[in-house]
Amino acid sequence: MLSQNAKNSGIEQFKSALRRHAMKATPQRLAVHEAMLRLGHASADTVTEEIRKSASTNVTVASVYNILTNLAGLGIYKRRMSANNKMYFDVNTFKHIHLYDSENHTFKDIIDEDLMLLIESHLGHRKFRGFKIDDIDIQIIGHPSKSKKTL
Repeated sequence: MLSQNAKNSGIEQFKSALRRHAMKATPQRLAVHEAMLRLGHASADTVTEEIRKSASTNVTVASVYNILTNLAGLGIYKRRMSANNKMYFDVNTFKHIHLYDSENHTFKDIIDEDLMLLIESHLGHRKFRGFKIDDIDIQIIGHPSKSKKTL
């Protein structure tokens, strides 16, 4: 959970980003962003549920999806596709690795700057015939391990 100072800072940065793109900080956009700050990675369904729990504003899943998609198009969020063909959005737009839980369809951030630098330096100089690298996005796919109890 975010501290009140971190939340306020995140909201002010969000409002600044909206102003840079000549967009208004509507109650729906603010509610979506506040929910995303709490959730980190989420689908439109999850964000809608989170907003409804807080009862901050009335939104539909379709409007939340449109807001998330527009904000991702502006680079405020990143998109992530899950194995169950659901679009998830990520508030963290900096370079990082994702650990994807293929059973629960959740994402967790792994922050390892040294590993990212190593991979980028290795692949950044590599040539792929007829292909230009735009970005490097690393996702580790796994599932919860079941610990065996000893008798």
